[in-house]
Amino acid sequence: MACRYESVPKEINYTNEENSRKSDNAQNSGPRFGKRHQQILMCGFLSFLSSCVRSSMSIGIVAMNDPSASINPDVQTFNWTDKSAVLSCFFWGYMLPQLGSGWMAGRYGPKWILVGSTLICAISNFLLPTVAYSFGSRGIMVIRVLQGCTQGFVQPSLHGLYGKWLPLHERGRLGTIAVGGSTAGSVVITFTSGYLAASWYGWPMIFYLNSVLGVLWSLMFSYIGTNSPATHSSITQEEKNYIENSLPPANRTQLLSTPWKKILTSGSFLALLLAHCGFDWGSHILTTDIPIYFKNVMKFDIKSNGALSTLPLLVKWSMSFVFSFISDMLIMKGLCKIGTCRKIMHSIGSLAPCIVLIVLGNSGPEDAYKAVVLLMVTFGFLGANISGFLFNHLDLAPNHGAVLMGITSQFGTFCTAIGLTTVQYIVINEGDPNQWGIIFYVTAGIFIASAVIFNTFGSGEVQPWNNERMRTKNRRKKDNYI
Repeated sequence: MACRYESVPKEINYTNEENSRKSDNAQNSGPRFGKRHQQILMCGFLSFLSSCVRSSMSIGIVAMNDPSASINPDVQTFNWTDKSAVLSCFFWGYMLPQLGSGWMAGRYGPKWILVGSTLICAISNFLLPTVAYSFGSRGIMVIRVLQGCTQGFVQPSLHGLYGKWLPLHERGRLGTIAVGGSTAGSVVITFTSGYLAASWYGWPMIFYLNSVLGVLWSLMFSYIGTNSPATHSSITQEEKNYIENSLPPANRTQLLSTPWKKILTSGSFLALLLAHCGFDWGSHILTTDIPIYFKNVMKFDIKSNGALSTLPLLVKWSMSFVFSFISDMLIMKGLCKIGTCRKIMHSIGSLAPCIVLIVLGNSGPEDAYKAVVLLMVTFGFLGANISGFLFNHLDLAPNHGAVLMGITSQFGTFCTAIGLTTVQYIVINEGDPNQWGIIFYVTAGIFIASAVIFNTFGSGEVQPWNNERMRTKNRRKKDNYI
C-alpha cells in the first residue's frame, strides 16, 4: 500500500539551541535517579559487554599461542601464524549488518534486536574454545565473523534508544556513561584476561565469562528495557515530559521516511562519516594490537601484558568523563555552539595523539615503560572524541540517529578491518619496532586528515532533512514503536 507524505510545517523545525531552552524551562525532571538513568546504565552495560567480546581476542590469541601462558600444562595451545587475520575477522562481520540494523531499529524498535543479537553472541562465545580445538584458526575466524555480525546490530540500535531517552543538554554526561561502557569493557577484559589465561583454567575461561555476562544482560533487558519513554510502564509523567520536551516534536509523535539521498549528499554528514572512519581506524588498531606489540617488541609476559595494556584504556575511560563535563558546561553556559564544541573535542581527540604516536614510532625495547606512558597519553586524548563526533549523529538528525550511526559505523568498521589486515602485511616480523613504527605514522596521518575534514565541513545544527517528510497514514504498521 502506498504511503502518503506531507511537508513538515516550518514551526516544528527546532534548532539545537531552541531545544536546549525548552529543556531548561522544564519544571521537573522527575526522580533524581529516573528511568532514563536506568535505561542508559543498561545501555552502558551492553557497551561494556560488546567491548569485552571485541577486545577479549586481543589477549586471548596471545595466550592461545603461548604454551607457557597457563600454570596448567594440559591447556591446549596452538602455533598460528595468521593472528592479525583472526583479529580482523570480527570487524569484517561487524561491518555487514550496520546499515540494515539502523533502519530496522528505526522501524521496529531496538529492544528485541539488542536482546537477540546479544544472546546469539553469548552462545557463540561459549562454543569458541570447542571450535578452536576442532577447527583451529579457520574455525575461530568463522566464529569471530558471526560475533562481529551480531555486534553490528548493537551501536546503531543503541543510538535509536539514545535518540528517545537522552535529553539534549544531558547527552554529554549520560552519553559518556553509555558509550564509556565500551572503554570500561576494554579495560576490564584486558586486565582480567591476562590473569584468567595464566590461571589453571587457561584462556577458555575468558570466553566462558563473556558468555555468562551476555546471557544475564539479555534476561535483564528483556524485563526492564523499553524503546522509548512513551512505552515505559512506570516512568513518572514529570520525567516523561522532561525528556520529550527537549526533543523535536516530530521525534516523538510522527513516523518518518528516511531521506537517503539527502543524507548521503550532505556535507555535514559526510564530514561526520570521515571523522568516524578516521577514529575507528586509529583507535581499534591501537586497542587490538597493543597486546601483540607489548609481547613481541616490549617483551612483557602474559600477566604484565594484560595489566599494562589496561592502563591506556583506563586513562581513556577516565578522561572521557572530564571531557564530557567540559563539553556540557561549554554548551549549557552558552560559551560556544554545539557544532563548535564538537569540533574542539574532536580536534583534541585526534590531533593531540598524533604527536605522541610519532614519538612512539621511534621507540624500541629499551623504551618499554616509556611506550606505556605514551600510549596512556594517546588514549587519554582519544577520550575527548566521545563528546566530539560520536554524538554528532543526534545533533544533525535526532529522528534518524540510528540510521546515521549505522552508515558511519559500517564505513568505520570497514576501515578498521582494512587497517587490521594492513597490519598483517606490514608487520611481518612482530618483534621489529620499525615495522610497528610504520603503523603508528600512518595512524597519525589518518587522525590529522579526519580532524581537518571535520573542522572544515562539520556542523552541530539540525539538518533540514531531519523531518522533511512524515508519514501521516497507516499508523498500524510495526514501525510505530514509540
